[in-house]
Amino acid sequence: MCGICGFSGPGNEHVTERMLSVMRYRGPDGIGNWNNGQDVYFGHVRLSIVDLVTGDQPLVSPDGTLAIVFNGEIYNHQELRRQLERYGHQFQTRHSDTEVLLYGYRQWGLELTERLNGMWAFALYDKKDNQLWLSRDRFGKKPLFYGQVGDSFVFSSELHSLATYPGISKEIDEDSLVKYFAHGYVPSPNTLLKNSFKLPAGHNLVFDLKSRKAKINRYWRYIPEPDNAYLQNPTLAAERLVEEMYSAVKLRMVADVPVGVFLSGGVDSSSVTSMAVSCQRGDSVNSFSIGFEEE
Repeated sequence: MCGICGFSGPGNEHVTERMLSVMRYRGPDGIGNWNNGQDVYFGHVRLSIVDLVTGDQPLVSPDGTLAIVFNGEIYNHQELRRQLERYGHQFQTRHSDTEVLLYGYRQWGLELTERLNGMWAFALYDKKDNQLWLSRDRFGKKPLFYGQVGDSFVFSSELHSLATYPGISKEIDEDSLVKYFAHGYVPSPNTLLKNSFKLPAGHNLVFDLKSRKAKINRYWRYIPEPDNAYLQNPTLAAERLVEEMYSAVKLRMVADVPVGVFLSGGVDSSSVTSMAVSCQRGDSVNSFSIGFEEE
């Protein structure tokens, strides 16, 4: 869990420092601040998981034309890195998945999201095309909020961080509050603050730094497509389910720090723990359970 923030508009590095300070707990291992020398500012607080030594952010390309802040993990980053190296891209970090996003964008543009297996929220600055690109993963595992104040565009991993930017309204959106009481959460793109929004899952946002306008598009939609072969053969379906689960767990075990498992006591977390141990070839895996005195 890292934290990202930034803006394009009036301000300085002290504004991003203030935005970062209220979500410092998201990234106890590092803090970074960057600007393009004009009116684009990025901030990042880091919880180090992959590439502990050379993976600090914000990450900027050697020619200074691209910059990125990223929260999440790209599970197939090693495969993508090998592809990009074959295209001639030269990496500066040891094995940072953040740098894969940077050069993946240079190679494939916005179509990069179609190649990603992971969870993410990131903001990328493109000097050549004079734009910011914000993206959120398919199911919205990683949060990403944004807002506009006049011509200024602001984004952050957390709403209360976003609200520290001068001019962002702190007035409660009553319609969203009603939805919160009805559903237990506020459906995207609304938030509890007026004129602040969250980028919906599976969406990209491109902010044109010249026209000062944002365009949002959906790059992925979940469509259930039952396979009759599995419906007619429960045993085959069960075997396929185990294969897919094992593959998913194995991808998530890749890290430069110890990986643990939360145990709820149910079938789901117990199955994940069993597969995690198998991925470790019998080595123990730290597990954690949480209990509350309150009902």
